[in-house]
Amino acid sequence: MGKVTSIDGVFLTSLKCISHPKGNVFHAMKKSDPGFNGFGEAYFSTVNCGDIKGWKKHHRMTMNMVVPVGEIRFVIYDDRTESPTKGTFFDICLSQRNYQRLTVPPGVWMCFKGLGNDLNLLLNLADMEHDPEESENMPLGSFAYDWRTQ
Repeated sequence: MGKVTSIDGVFLTSLKCISHPKGNVFHAMKKSDPGFNGFGEAYFSTVNCGDIKGWKKHHRMTMNMVVPVGEIRFVIYDDRTESPTKGTFFDICLSQRNYQRLTVPPGVWMCFKGLGNDLNLLLNLADMEHDPEESENMPLGSFAYDWRTQ
C-alpha cells in the first residue's frame, strides 16, 4: 500500500519519472498498484493559477489523481460519520517535483487549487464512469479551511 495520510483511506503512492533526452516518461498507474479498483474512465482537468475547484464528494467513485504538469494543491476533508478521522483536513501539493498519486476513496470531500503559473494539469484514473447522480458539491466556504493562508 502507499503512504498513509492523516485521513482514513486516503493515501499517496510515489511514482517513477524516467528521464530521457528526447522526452520523459511519467508513470501513472498499473493494475497491480494500490488504489486500483478497476477501470471506469481516465480524464484530464486543468486549473488556472490561483483558482480553486471544489468542494466535491463522490459516493461510489475512487479517484487516483496525478499531476504531470504544473503544481496543484489538493485539500481533503473527512466528514464521514463513522470515520476515525472525522473532522480532519489533509493537504498536499503535487507536481513533477513531488510526483505521487493521490488516492481518494468515496465519501470524503476534495478541492484543488492551481499553483503553477502556466498549465496545471491533473489526470484522474477513476474506478467507474462519471455519473452526476453519485456526487455532490458544496461552496468553498462550507468547511473551515482558510485558503488565504495556504
